[in-house]
Amino acid sequence: MSDSAFIAACMEKVLAGGRITFAEAERLLATDDVMTLAECANAITRKFNGDVVDVEALINAKSGRCPEDCSFCAQSTFYETGINKYPLLSTEQLVQNARMARDGGATSFCLVCAYRSPPEKDFEQICDAIVEIKKQVGTEVNVSLGFMTPERARRLKELGVKRYNHNLEAAESYFSKICTTHDFADRVNTAKIVKEAGLELCCGGIIGMGESARQRIELAFSIAGLNPDEVPMNILIGREGTPMEGMGTIDPLDAIKTIAVWRFVMPKTILKIGGGREVHLKDKERMALKAGANGIITGGYLTTGGNEPNKDIAMIREIGLKAK
Repeated sequence: MSDSAFIAACMEKVLAGGRITFAEAERLLATDDVMTLAECANAITRKFNGDVVDVEALINAKSGRCPEDCSFCAQSTFYETGINKYPLLSTEQLVQNARMARDGGATSFCLVCAYRSPPEKDFEQICDAIVEIKKQVGTEVNVSLGFMTPERARRLKELGVKRYNHNLEAAESYFSKICTTHDFADRVNTAKIVKEAGLELCCGGIIGMGESARQRIELAFSIAGLNPDEVPMNILIGREGTPMEGMGTIDPLDAIKTIAVWRFVMPKTILKIGGGREVHLKDKERMALKAGANGIITGGYLTTGGNEPNKDIAMIREIGLKAK
């Protein structure tokens, strides 16, 4: 069977409610027929998700001094990366940033903090900020606070948090290469706690860290097994001072193919292109949104800048999609 026929057959299986196998996903990722793969991933996206692109803004609400040694992360206390480090921002600052994000066109706002797990004082302050953002700004609030307990997850749910972000980051078979202070199972455990508390789960990872093509598929299937509502795919920017400093850019078409295959594996999720898209995809961002992705993070990331929200929203409209 030719690649184009194989891709179309996999698409028909997914459109009919079936699931592709690991081996099928590997063959899809290995194809040279990028255009057919992208078109079929787009058909899957449109059927299950419509023509809407989820636009999210985030804020690095507490920067640096994280006790974990994730080798991709500029916020780890293990590395000297020259980032601006600061304690948890005030409730007033967080409300102001949420308002700016809303006014810029974002419909959701994510509070991200560099913790293993927040100390109780900080957790209470974060809870206060969530209440004020919901009351004063009215935007959807999501959070990413590190490892969770069932009690804290339920508290966040009661406060009206919609979604909790906790990425798996890398395939289980590759995880020990990027982190030694916790393991893959720790991340899976928090993802399960979040789901059990009734929060929506945002769970993704990073590509371009030296993993194999097979490990990109392995990561996708591990994420899919958690039934996430949103899956951010980040592309590594090797930050100065981290062990991954100097890692080169990946071919934009390799990123496009990975996005497309993840869509085949997870047909109904919000598949969001996040950190590194502006650097690695270059002029292929529009293509990514017609190759399986149906979400973006706009306005910058935790320690790197990003596109202006108005430019991203204009891009979405230019290709005939709607920003949400």
